Amino acid sequence: MFRTLVNAFKIKDIRKRLFYTILALLIVRLGSQLPVPGTDPSYFKEWFAQQSGDAFNFFDAFTGGSFTSMSVFALGITPYIMASIIVQMLTLSIPKLEEMSREEDGHAKLNEATRYATIGLAVFEAIGMAVGFGQKGLLREFNALNVIATVAALTAGAAFVMWLGEQVTEKGIGNGSSIILVFNIASRIPADISGLFTQFVTSASNVGRAILAAIIIIAVILITIILTVLLNDGVRKIPVHYNGRSNNSRIAAMGNTNHIPLRVNTSGVMPVIFASSIMQFPVIIWSMFNLDPGTGAWSHILKALQSSYWFKAETPYYTLGLLLYVVLVVFFAYFYTAITFNPVLISDNLKKRGGFVPGVRPGRPTTEYLNNILQYIIFIGAVGLFIVVTIPIVFNGIFGASVTFAGTSLIIIVSVVLDSMRQVETMMVERNYKGFLNS
Repeated sequence: MFRTLVNAFKIKDIRKRLFYTILALLIVRLGSQLPVPGTDPSYFKEWFAQQSGDAFNFFDAFTGGSFTSMSVFALGITPYIMASIIVQMLTLSIPKLEEMSREEDGHAKLNEATRYATIGLAVFEAIGMAVGFGQKGLLREFNALNVIATVAALTAGAAFVMWLGEQVTEKGIGNGSSIILVFNIASRIPADISGLFTQFVTSASNVGRAILAAIIIIAVILITIILTVLLNDGVRKIPVHYNGRSNNSRIAAMGNTNHIPLRVNTSGVMPVIFASSIMQFPVIIWSMFNLDPGTGAWSHILKALQSSYWFKAETPYYTLGLLLYVVLVVFFAYFYTAITFNPVLISDNLKKRGGFVPGVRPGRPTTEYLNNILQYIIFIGAVGLFIVVTIPIVFNGIFGASVTFAGTSLIIIVSVVLDSMRQVETMMVERNYKGFLNS
């Protein structure tokens, strides 16, 4: 990885893209320090100290601490993520939208719809924060002017982060929104690790306990990272044979053999992001609008949706929320793969280029063959994602560790970093290939 970065900085075009991405991330961190006018930044710090759940910790991690400091980027990239979920689900369920997504003009219109949906969600969330928390003390003076100013500032911040992510995708190294999300999460990790060592190592009753605690913390982090890397590197290769086209009869008779690489984790990190966002959304909205769930059924449901209540000996029934999380991860694994991977298109392209899978006829049989393999691979990848995410959650539940870089955050960081490195390597290969053709 380090060698890839060194080689990338030697190439002018890629170096410009890397510097553009770094500049964009610095702007994100700068915006995270600009408070919304008329708000009291100390309000959230005091309010956070009284919370026992992890919904807002999760939200704050996605914004890189901008939420607790009540900066203009307090909403972060989350409205764009939720808007993407909505548009993609509509695309999969409405045939006309699905046809549009396959066309260049239609795809551009869907991207535009995602932007409008992002602004709509940002306005909705901003109103909830300005009104719900403003009445409790977030706004220094709770009046119409301050509410409007807060809503405008938060919406503008969310729109700017969305635009910045698109610019990184176009002019940077790609994956703009994911890179911003990872950068925000990573900015919280040093403080969280310091808090873990303070909670379990420095406060230990003796040296032996301190050493054991340090080993467990490091082991959980390393195991999660290693499993994530293995999961992302897992590939099922489907052999493909191309009919030889050459003047040399011997080469033509031999033909050419290649393969279709199907990643075990076909959907990447998106199922985890989607599932986590949906589970935390009701809790966040409930708190924003100052609704009190009391001690009845709603209170138990909201707690079951938060991973910080799972695997606790005193409240084991909240771990039932884990079942919903599993269902959502598996569902979005199949859902996202259905959007990004089209066996029919691959089968048609193979047929047009004279390619076929050995033992399988071209056309519809190839499509069915790829679909059958894909069903198994998606399930294995979803189970792998669930295992990797659950390891730190179990640790947090049993030992009471309070961190924002739990399994969800770690798998997001590792997956996006690996994908970004692959994109940089692809850019280097394409650049060398074009240079070879030009020479």
